[in-house]
Amino acid sequence: MTGKSPKESYTIMNELVLPNDTNTLNNLMGGRLLHWMDIAAAISAQKHCNRIVVTASVDNVSFQSPIKLGDVISIEAKVTRAFTTSVEVRMDVWAQNIPSGTKVKSNEAYYTFVALDNDGKKTQVPVSLPETEEEIALYEGALRRRQLRLILGGKMAANDATELKALFFGEQLPLNLKA
Repeated sequence: MTGKSPKESYTIMNELVLPNDTNTLNNLMGGRLLHWMDIAAAISAQKHCNRIVVTASVDNVSFQSPIKLGDVISIEAKVTRAFTTSVEVRMDVWAQNIPSGTKVKSNEAYYTFVALDNDGKKTQVPVSLPETEEEIALYEGALRRRQLRLILGGKMAANDATELKALFFGEQLPLNLKA
């Protein structure tokens, strides 16, 4: 199976914030944004995997600034790293007020997707081949983010998270954390 660069999965999705998308303060509802982000990230993951994918996890999504009625949302998504059957997708969300000419970064997040074969079973995905300095940094951080997701999801013991231990303790581990 050949690898793919992050640029091959790069996806931009645009949406206009309409009255039905907003709350009583005329701000975009968070759930609507999460829905759009899930779609953009899934498209990116499918481009990388050439398979149907399903959402496995959504990392912390912080809302940095409100998105207003009439703003145009641009969601930029690309695969940062592929694991055996899953991929991590990073997204940046921009809100643009076209009449005023302003554009602000509203959100960023990581979603994880699992690739499925025709029988609905997990299947292997192409490796990711980062090219730029930014892509390499995101690739290297992906293993730490994955281990944290697995710990929080109860699928990995904290003592098994070698990348996280190395991040906090370097090569010298405290006695109570040694395997």
